[in-house]
Amino acid sequence: MEYDFDLIVIGGGSGGMACSKAAASLGAKVALFDYVKPSTQGTTWGLGGTCVNVGCVPKKLCHFAGLLGHSYHDGEALGWNLNSQTKSHDWDKLIETVMNHVRMLNFRYKVALKNKNVTYINALASFIDSNTVGYTITGKDGGNKKLTAKYIVIAVGGRPYIPDIPGLREYSITSDDIFSLDHSPGKTLCIGSSYISLECAGFLTELGYPVQVLARSILLRGFDRQCAEFIGSEMIDSGTKITYGIPTKVTKGSDGKLNVAISYNDGTATIEKFDTIIVAAGRRPDVNGLNLMSIGVNYDPESCKIPVVDETTNIPNIFAIGDVCEGKQELTPVAIRAGELLVKRLFGNSTEKMNYNTIATTVFTPNEYGNVGLSEEDAIAQFGVDDIEVYLTQFTTLEHSACHRLKHPSIGDDEDRGHSCLSKLVCVKSQNEKVVGFHFVGPNAGEMTQGFALALKLGATKADFDGLVGIHPTDAESFCALSITKRSGVDFAAVGGCGGGVCG
Repeated sequence: MEYDFDLIVIGGGSGGMACSKAAASLGAKVALFDYVKPSTQGTTWGLGGTCVNVGCVPKKLCHFAGLLGHSYHDGEALGWNLNSQTKSHDWDKLIETVMNHVRMLNFRYKVALKNKNVTYINALASFIDSNTVGYTITGKDGGNKKLTAKYIVIAVGGRPYIPDIPGLREYSITSDDIFSLDHSPGKTLCIGSSYISLECAGFLTELGYPVQVLARSILLRGFDRQCAEFIGSEMIDSGTKITYGIPTKVTKGSDGKLNVAISYNDGTATIEKFDTIIVAAGRRPDVNGLNLMSIGVNYDPESCKIPVVDETTNIPNIFAIGDVCEGKQELTPVAIRAGELLVKRLFGNSTEKMNYNTIATTVFTPNEYGNVGLSEEDAIAQFGVDDIEVYLTQFTTLEHSACHRLKHPSIGDDEDRGHSCLSKLVCVKSQNEKVVGFHFVGPNAGEMTQGFALALKLGATKADFDGLVGIHPTDAESFCALSITKRSGVDFAAVGGCGGGVCG
């Protein structure tokens, strides 16, 4: 059969873009569909998907902006005359800078597709059959159209989930809206215990806004519990209020404030006023409207996830990559890598398949949390508690120690923040203490974790870490000198040190 295209990709996010460009580079004729459905508050954006427009990129810039604010204290301690008593933050200027950068990336992506001879179609596509998609465009040559392809890749990503609570959808925003918000958020309620909720709460706190996190149960479900709790305590010390419960109703008062009825887990209930509500209670794949059921593609109607084997759905010529895939990490680099490897198998001579093990990630809270491999809990579940050895230490990073970073006034009056770093290795004793979990909470955790991820990928053991000569004075060198085990009961909080807690 002759098709219009060799490959059609539905979704112009990081995974879809990488997949389409890689296929075109291998000589395939490719079409890419991308269409942004407005958020509940009407926010839209350009080409590039969640990561570029309303995710990783603007989040990291806002995270950086927050860190700059906190560094005023450090700068004064180190001799800079910054007059932190009169410092202020201009929200509009932040959003202008962030959005200008995002729009520049949108333009570059369109140019990149054109240079690769990928046909870009700004329309909402849905399946007609396993080789055909239909779409509608407006304008002179508009109307209902359809295209065929030998292979089709689903790469539509996900969108925020908003619980069905009276008034919440009407009066709240999500991560789809916060990075282009045209006014200062003011006093903010972040609903959810996900990394998105904590990241937003973290940078807003650092920018000087009163922030309350409302978590249903535990923070950062699926991450290492010790590290998640450490992150929570760090955020509380910096001024974020963390509470546990659920919202039951939202109304808007005559004063313009949002009245949130909250039922707390301790049995109490109250109504509190906020200027902004950010819902970060999870995301769901954006598969509604793709017409998957009628063409026989298996997917879970509750989670909207598509089960795949090596990115292949139950229909041999239909594939899925990224956040829509069941049981895979919802991370931009994962979608990119999976898409590139897929098309190399389809149009090249490669047989390499995506390895979803030892994938590194970082939570960009003010004190970052980077990890690779298994949490302590998952390692125990997989290997048994007697076969797991955990090495760890807590310490204060050199710069914070010297500058005496203080707890937020609502927590302590002129009281040092204390330990800001947690380094942790999870090892399997019966496998020569092979390291199966790397965890670090502290400044620049993302940069540090990326390097150590290679060590885990190559099967490093605790002895390999011990034999590594550290760079002094850094926080990373703490992993070259871990000697205290969790099971020993010895206090693992370093009493001194000058970077990584390894000297002094």
